[in-house]
Amino acid sequence: MEKIKFMSDDMQETEFFVLEQTTVNAVNYILVADSEDDEAECLILKETSKTGAAESVYEIVEDDVELSALSKVFEELLEDVEIER
Repeated sequence: MEKIKFMSDDMQETEFFVLEQTTVNAVNYILVADSEDDEAECLILKETSKTGAAESVYEIVEDDVELSALSKVFEELLEDVEIER
């Protein structure tokens, strides 16, 4: 499983495991977890970087409708994973 590092606005570094990625309506999303455990905390992140940017910028999906729809998409992609909302 790929592990990536994120830098927050306040310059704190956090590492996540990338579980899956997908594109919906020309927007890239990734499902990340804080560990490889079955009970890991997961986040869905939305890419918000400008086209051609040197680094990718992601924001946590917080909109309930968007989060619910994306959770279903990632559950279908991963088949054996259930995302609690």
